[in-house]
Amino acid sequence: MNIIIFGPPGAGKGTQSSCLVEKKKMYQLSTGDLLRVELKSDSNLSKKLKEIMDSGKLVSDDIINNLIEKKISEPSIKNNIIFDGFPRNIDQAKSLDTMLKKYGQIISLVINLKVDNSILVKRISGRVSCSFCKKPFNEFFDPPRDPSECSNKECINRDLIKRSDDNENTVSNRLKIYEDSTLPLLNFYESKGVVKNVDAMKSINEVTKQINCIIDDL
Repeated sequence: MNIIIFGPPGAGKGTQSSCLVEKKKMYQLSTGDLLRVELKSDSNLSKKLKEIMDSGKLVSDDIINNLIEKKISEPSIKNNIIFDGFPRNIDQAKSLDTMLKKYGQIISLVINLKVDNSILVKRISGRVSCSFCKKPFNEFFDPPRDPSECSNKECINRDLIKRSDDNENTVSNRLKIYEDSTLPLLNFYESKGVVKNVDAMKSINEVTKQINCIIDDL
């Protein structure tokens, strides 16, 4: 089956996609990864992509669609794909349906990870990591432990690093963008009867269990 995992920033899409890759042996198709691979090649498209990205412009849907189609045409991953970061709008969703139909495939399931915005803000704005071992913490849900408890003795002199864009204002803006642009896609897929909601406010293991039950029931 082919799966799309929806959810706002901080909902755990990457974590749950990784679990499906590991446990269900699915292929995670990431538009970001496809672009990076293409950029490393010596194709005419790679040169065009470099010009676009160096100028700060967005890569067009046509280019993204070509990269997606090239990948989904591979027999080795047929009907075993998790779509990561795609589609992002209705036009991309319709293009994806057309491409999948061309290769005898469909979207079997759309998993919608549901989390309250107040929790998402804390999940993202509370992220910090150790400057030495890079271990992640969360100031609200998983506070940094005493550095003397760390197996890496260098961590005794650590600093706690926070990304500059992990602040409440930026996170709130990202959530607003998600609601305005990505959320309407759920209506598109709900009309097809393939959306399943998952309570993503539970622990990682509990969310994984919910998703596995949904997949096993299909």
